[in-house]
Amino acid sequence: MLVFIHLYLAKMKKKFLVTLFVLLTYLVKAQSPVYLFSYFVDNGADGLHLAYSLDGLKWEPLNQGKPFLTPTVGKDRLMRDPSICQGPDGTFHLVWTTGWWDKIIGYSSSIDLMHWTQQKAIPVMVDEPDAKNAWAPELFYDNATKEYYIIWATTIPGRHKEVPTSASEKGLNHRMYSVTTKDFKTFSKTKLFFDPEFSVIDAAIIQQANKEYMMVLKNENSNPPEKNIRITATKNLAKGFPTTVSKPITGDYWAEGPAPLQVGEYIYVYFDKYRDHKYGAVRSKDGINWEDVSDLVSFPKGVRHGTAFTVNPTVLSNLLSLKR
Repeated sequence: MLVFIHLYLAKMKKKFLVTLFVLLTYLVKAQSPVYLFSYFVDNGADGLHLAYSLDGLKWEPLNQGKPFLTPTVGKDRLMRDPSICQGPDGTFHLVWTTGWWDKIIGYSSSIDLMHWTQQKAIPVMVDEPDAKNAWAPELFYDNATKEYYIIWATTIPGRHKEVPTSASEKGLNHRMYSVTTKDFKTFSKTKLFFDPEFSVIDAAIIQQANKEYMMVLKNENSNPPEKNIRITATKNLAKGFPTTVSKPITGDYWAEGPAPLQVGEYIYVYFDKYRDHKYGAVRSKDGINWEDVSDLVSFPKGVRHGTAFTVNPTVLSNLLSLKR
């Protein structure tokens, strides 16, 4: 009986792979976009994981759930919050949180998401002696200025308006900081990017169809707890974002790590319902009215904070053929 079951499952898996291959072949010919999601599991020690989706709802792990890159930089040598952005030349750039109390962020690049350059540390906060950390860096390429933005959250005690905190988060009062670069060799001076006068982390930027920039972010205030996702928007990225943000676009649960993605006419924002140990999503056609579609999405087991991005179907086809 067990032999029969194994043969049946092998047959079904082969049938699924054939169907997927046929579908990908069609998508390649039609040049239709497909979607990838970079993420970490557990505490981030084993490195970069990737998942794929054809519709933005159902996400499947790549490489049999094994990591594509193992971290080598930072005090703790972690790879948390991996953010990937593809440049105009096709190169994929990756930044990540290297540890809980580092003043650096990690960087590597790849032309195919399988072979990566030597990892290096970007010393974003080393000139701030009191800076505690550099959390959840996010990448965004701005077509208007032809440069990459890297934004992240840092606490510098006494620097900004204090907010009440819970005992477990005493001393943490984050604001968003940034650098820009054209080549990941030279960087602008670190500057304050966003200060809404509350503790803010996990900001990420997407450019909408109307060319307006939307930033999704987490209100990290802990006393009373907010722990929700909000948005703000601007027409000129160089001038920054309004510090008056929207009401929460997430529901009656704690959420973090928002990842925006354009899928057809919708903007999806995926996020970690970290107290519930599962992923959720909201979507909107206009960036104003949001629908919770958490019940419609599925992600690989154990997925944590990452980035959703669009790729050519050929990229996914090559990843699916990877043998490790």
